Amino acid sequence: MAEENKKIGILYVSYDGMTDNLGQSQVIPYLQGLSKLGYSIHILSCEKAQVYKKRSAYISKLLEKSEIMWHPLQYTERPAVVSTLFDMHRMQNEAVKIISDFENNIQLLHCRSYISAHIGVFCKKKFHIPWIFDMRGFWADERVEGGLWDTKKTLYKIVYNYFKSAEKKFLADTNHIISLTENGANEIQSWESYQNMSRPISVIPCCADLNLFRISKKKSELLKKLHIEEDNFVLSYLGSFGTWYMTEEMFDFFKVLYEKNNNAIFLCITPDDPDMLDSIAIRKDIPRSALRVVKVNREDVPAYASLSDWSVFFIKPVYSKKASSPTKMGELLSLGIPIICNNEVGDVESIMKDCPEGFLVKDFSYEEYAQIAEKMLQTKTVDREMLRSVAEKYYSLEKGICLYEKVYKSLLNN
Repeated sequence: MAEENKKIGILYVSYDGMTDNLGQSQVIPYLQGLSKLGYSIHILSCEKAQVYKKRSAYISKLLEKSEIMWHPLQYTERPAVVSTLFDMHRMQNEAVKIISDFENNIQLLHCRSYISAHIGVFCKKKFHIPWIFDMRGFWADERVEGGLWDTKKTLYKIVYNYFKSAEKKFLADTNHIISLTENGANEIQSWESYQNMSRPISVIPCCADLNLFRISKKKSELLKKLHIEEDNFVLSYLGSFGTWYMTEEMFDFFKVLYEKNNNAIFLCITPDDPDMLDSIAIRKDIPRSALRVVKVNREDVPAYASLSDWSVFFIKPVYSKKASSPTKMGELLSLGIPIICNNEVGDVESIMKDCPEGFLVKDFSYEEYAQIAEKMLQTKTVDREMLRSVAEKYYSLEKGICLYEKVYKSLLNN
């Protein structure tokens, strides 16, 4: 542990905002834990104007309570590509200012994903400070496979090639690599670019705050609020739809479930547009009465997710998803909620082998959906404690914090 009167400064750089749900679930909880261990944490992030306006006061208070210093910049939305280059330049300048202002206190940079990695490379060269490449996945490949970059267009082909080249530079320049999955780490270690320099690599998944994700006592109140009866069978989905998440297939699965039990409700806990989800349900002949769409703040997610009998998520089984660790998986298992998901995504398949209940979809066919729906409806009791123990084994936030501190110590003691 860092001594109280000689706190070691860590600059955490994230292009994702702390007012985003992702920042609140996959950045702040870890840094709060590391701050308690005696580190002086600085966060440099880019915040989206609309959500920053709504949540900045709450996040500021949260971080102040943990003695974490926050240096937010405004995220630039347009024009595509140019806005990102502009933000990278601003983040680099702000990082230099933070390091200079706090003199020799910043001794380590923790860079989240590829945009932030540029700051790690620059600051290592300028200040001789070690940095961590916290990959979070194969970002450039994710953008292409998620349909965000169309490489048939010259601009995006250039951008993709640039980041694949930068990826090699990051791997060679960083002092430590963090992968979200064993599957992803194995893939990185197979790359010729990695084998030529063999940087240390650690696996730390998207962990869940098991203290936050507990079954809520507000169940009756929320059921009433959402017009859900006690005898309804609730299938939930948690998070945004689209991009890598297979919206059409998840609605198809619910339709099969509804055909077998017309008391089924599809509860979508999502920031997405309810009208968009309504239109999908209508197109698939799913009654509007069977759909519930709610948007809630992170601190309220456990209460709403606790209404679920089961939960579903399907993710495109593409190359980049070898490195993906679905945040929702640990959170749902923490609540003792059984899951229907698909294989060929990160370490999901191996983790599901430890779940006493739950199903892996492999071919997304009607027949497969029907078989799984039948088995779900026949399941009389769920071993929720066992599911929570799986979350504790793989997704414990405390274990994640310990693993991060282990990486910090290995670099700071060199």
